[in-house]
Amino acid sequence: MSAIRVPVVEKIFSANDRMANENRKLLDQNHVFSINIMASPGAGKTSFILQTIKHVSKDLKIGVIEGDTAPVTIDADKIIKAGMPAVQINTGGDCHLEADMLSDGLKQLPLNEMDVLIVENVGNLICPAAWYLGTHINLLVA
Repeated sequence: MSAIRVPVVEKIFSANDRMANENRKLLDQNHVFSINIMASPGAGKTSFILQTIKHVSKDLKIGVIEGDTAPVTIDADKIIKAGMPAVQINTGGDCHLEADMLSDGLKQLPLNEMDVLIVENVGNLICPAAWYLGTHINLLVA
């Protein structure tokens, strides 16, 4: 008996990629440069974001989307306390953010008042890299 081949006509991530392209379009229309930060848990993503805010907030308005598997707002609360808008996204246990999740977060931020969006992806080094969100660059904290 020979193996049966099933042709894959459409990329598995195509729906995500379409939404990511919409995210990028929205960011570009609002002249917002976006960074997707990835790292393992405890690597210093939030500390990096807070230091960035501290050093550039006089020149740039920064907004942050915090991705987390748990329904806690500790990191988002730290960003808001530092004077920048932040949105917490609970992935419901997923090990990464997806473009539709980012889209939901973008709707809650004053994009027309921002220069930079920092996305703190879920603390994981494997899953987040596979999902295009629409951000301009990906940054790995190691």
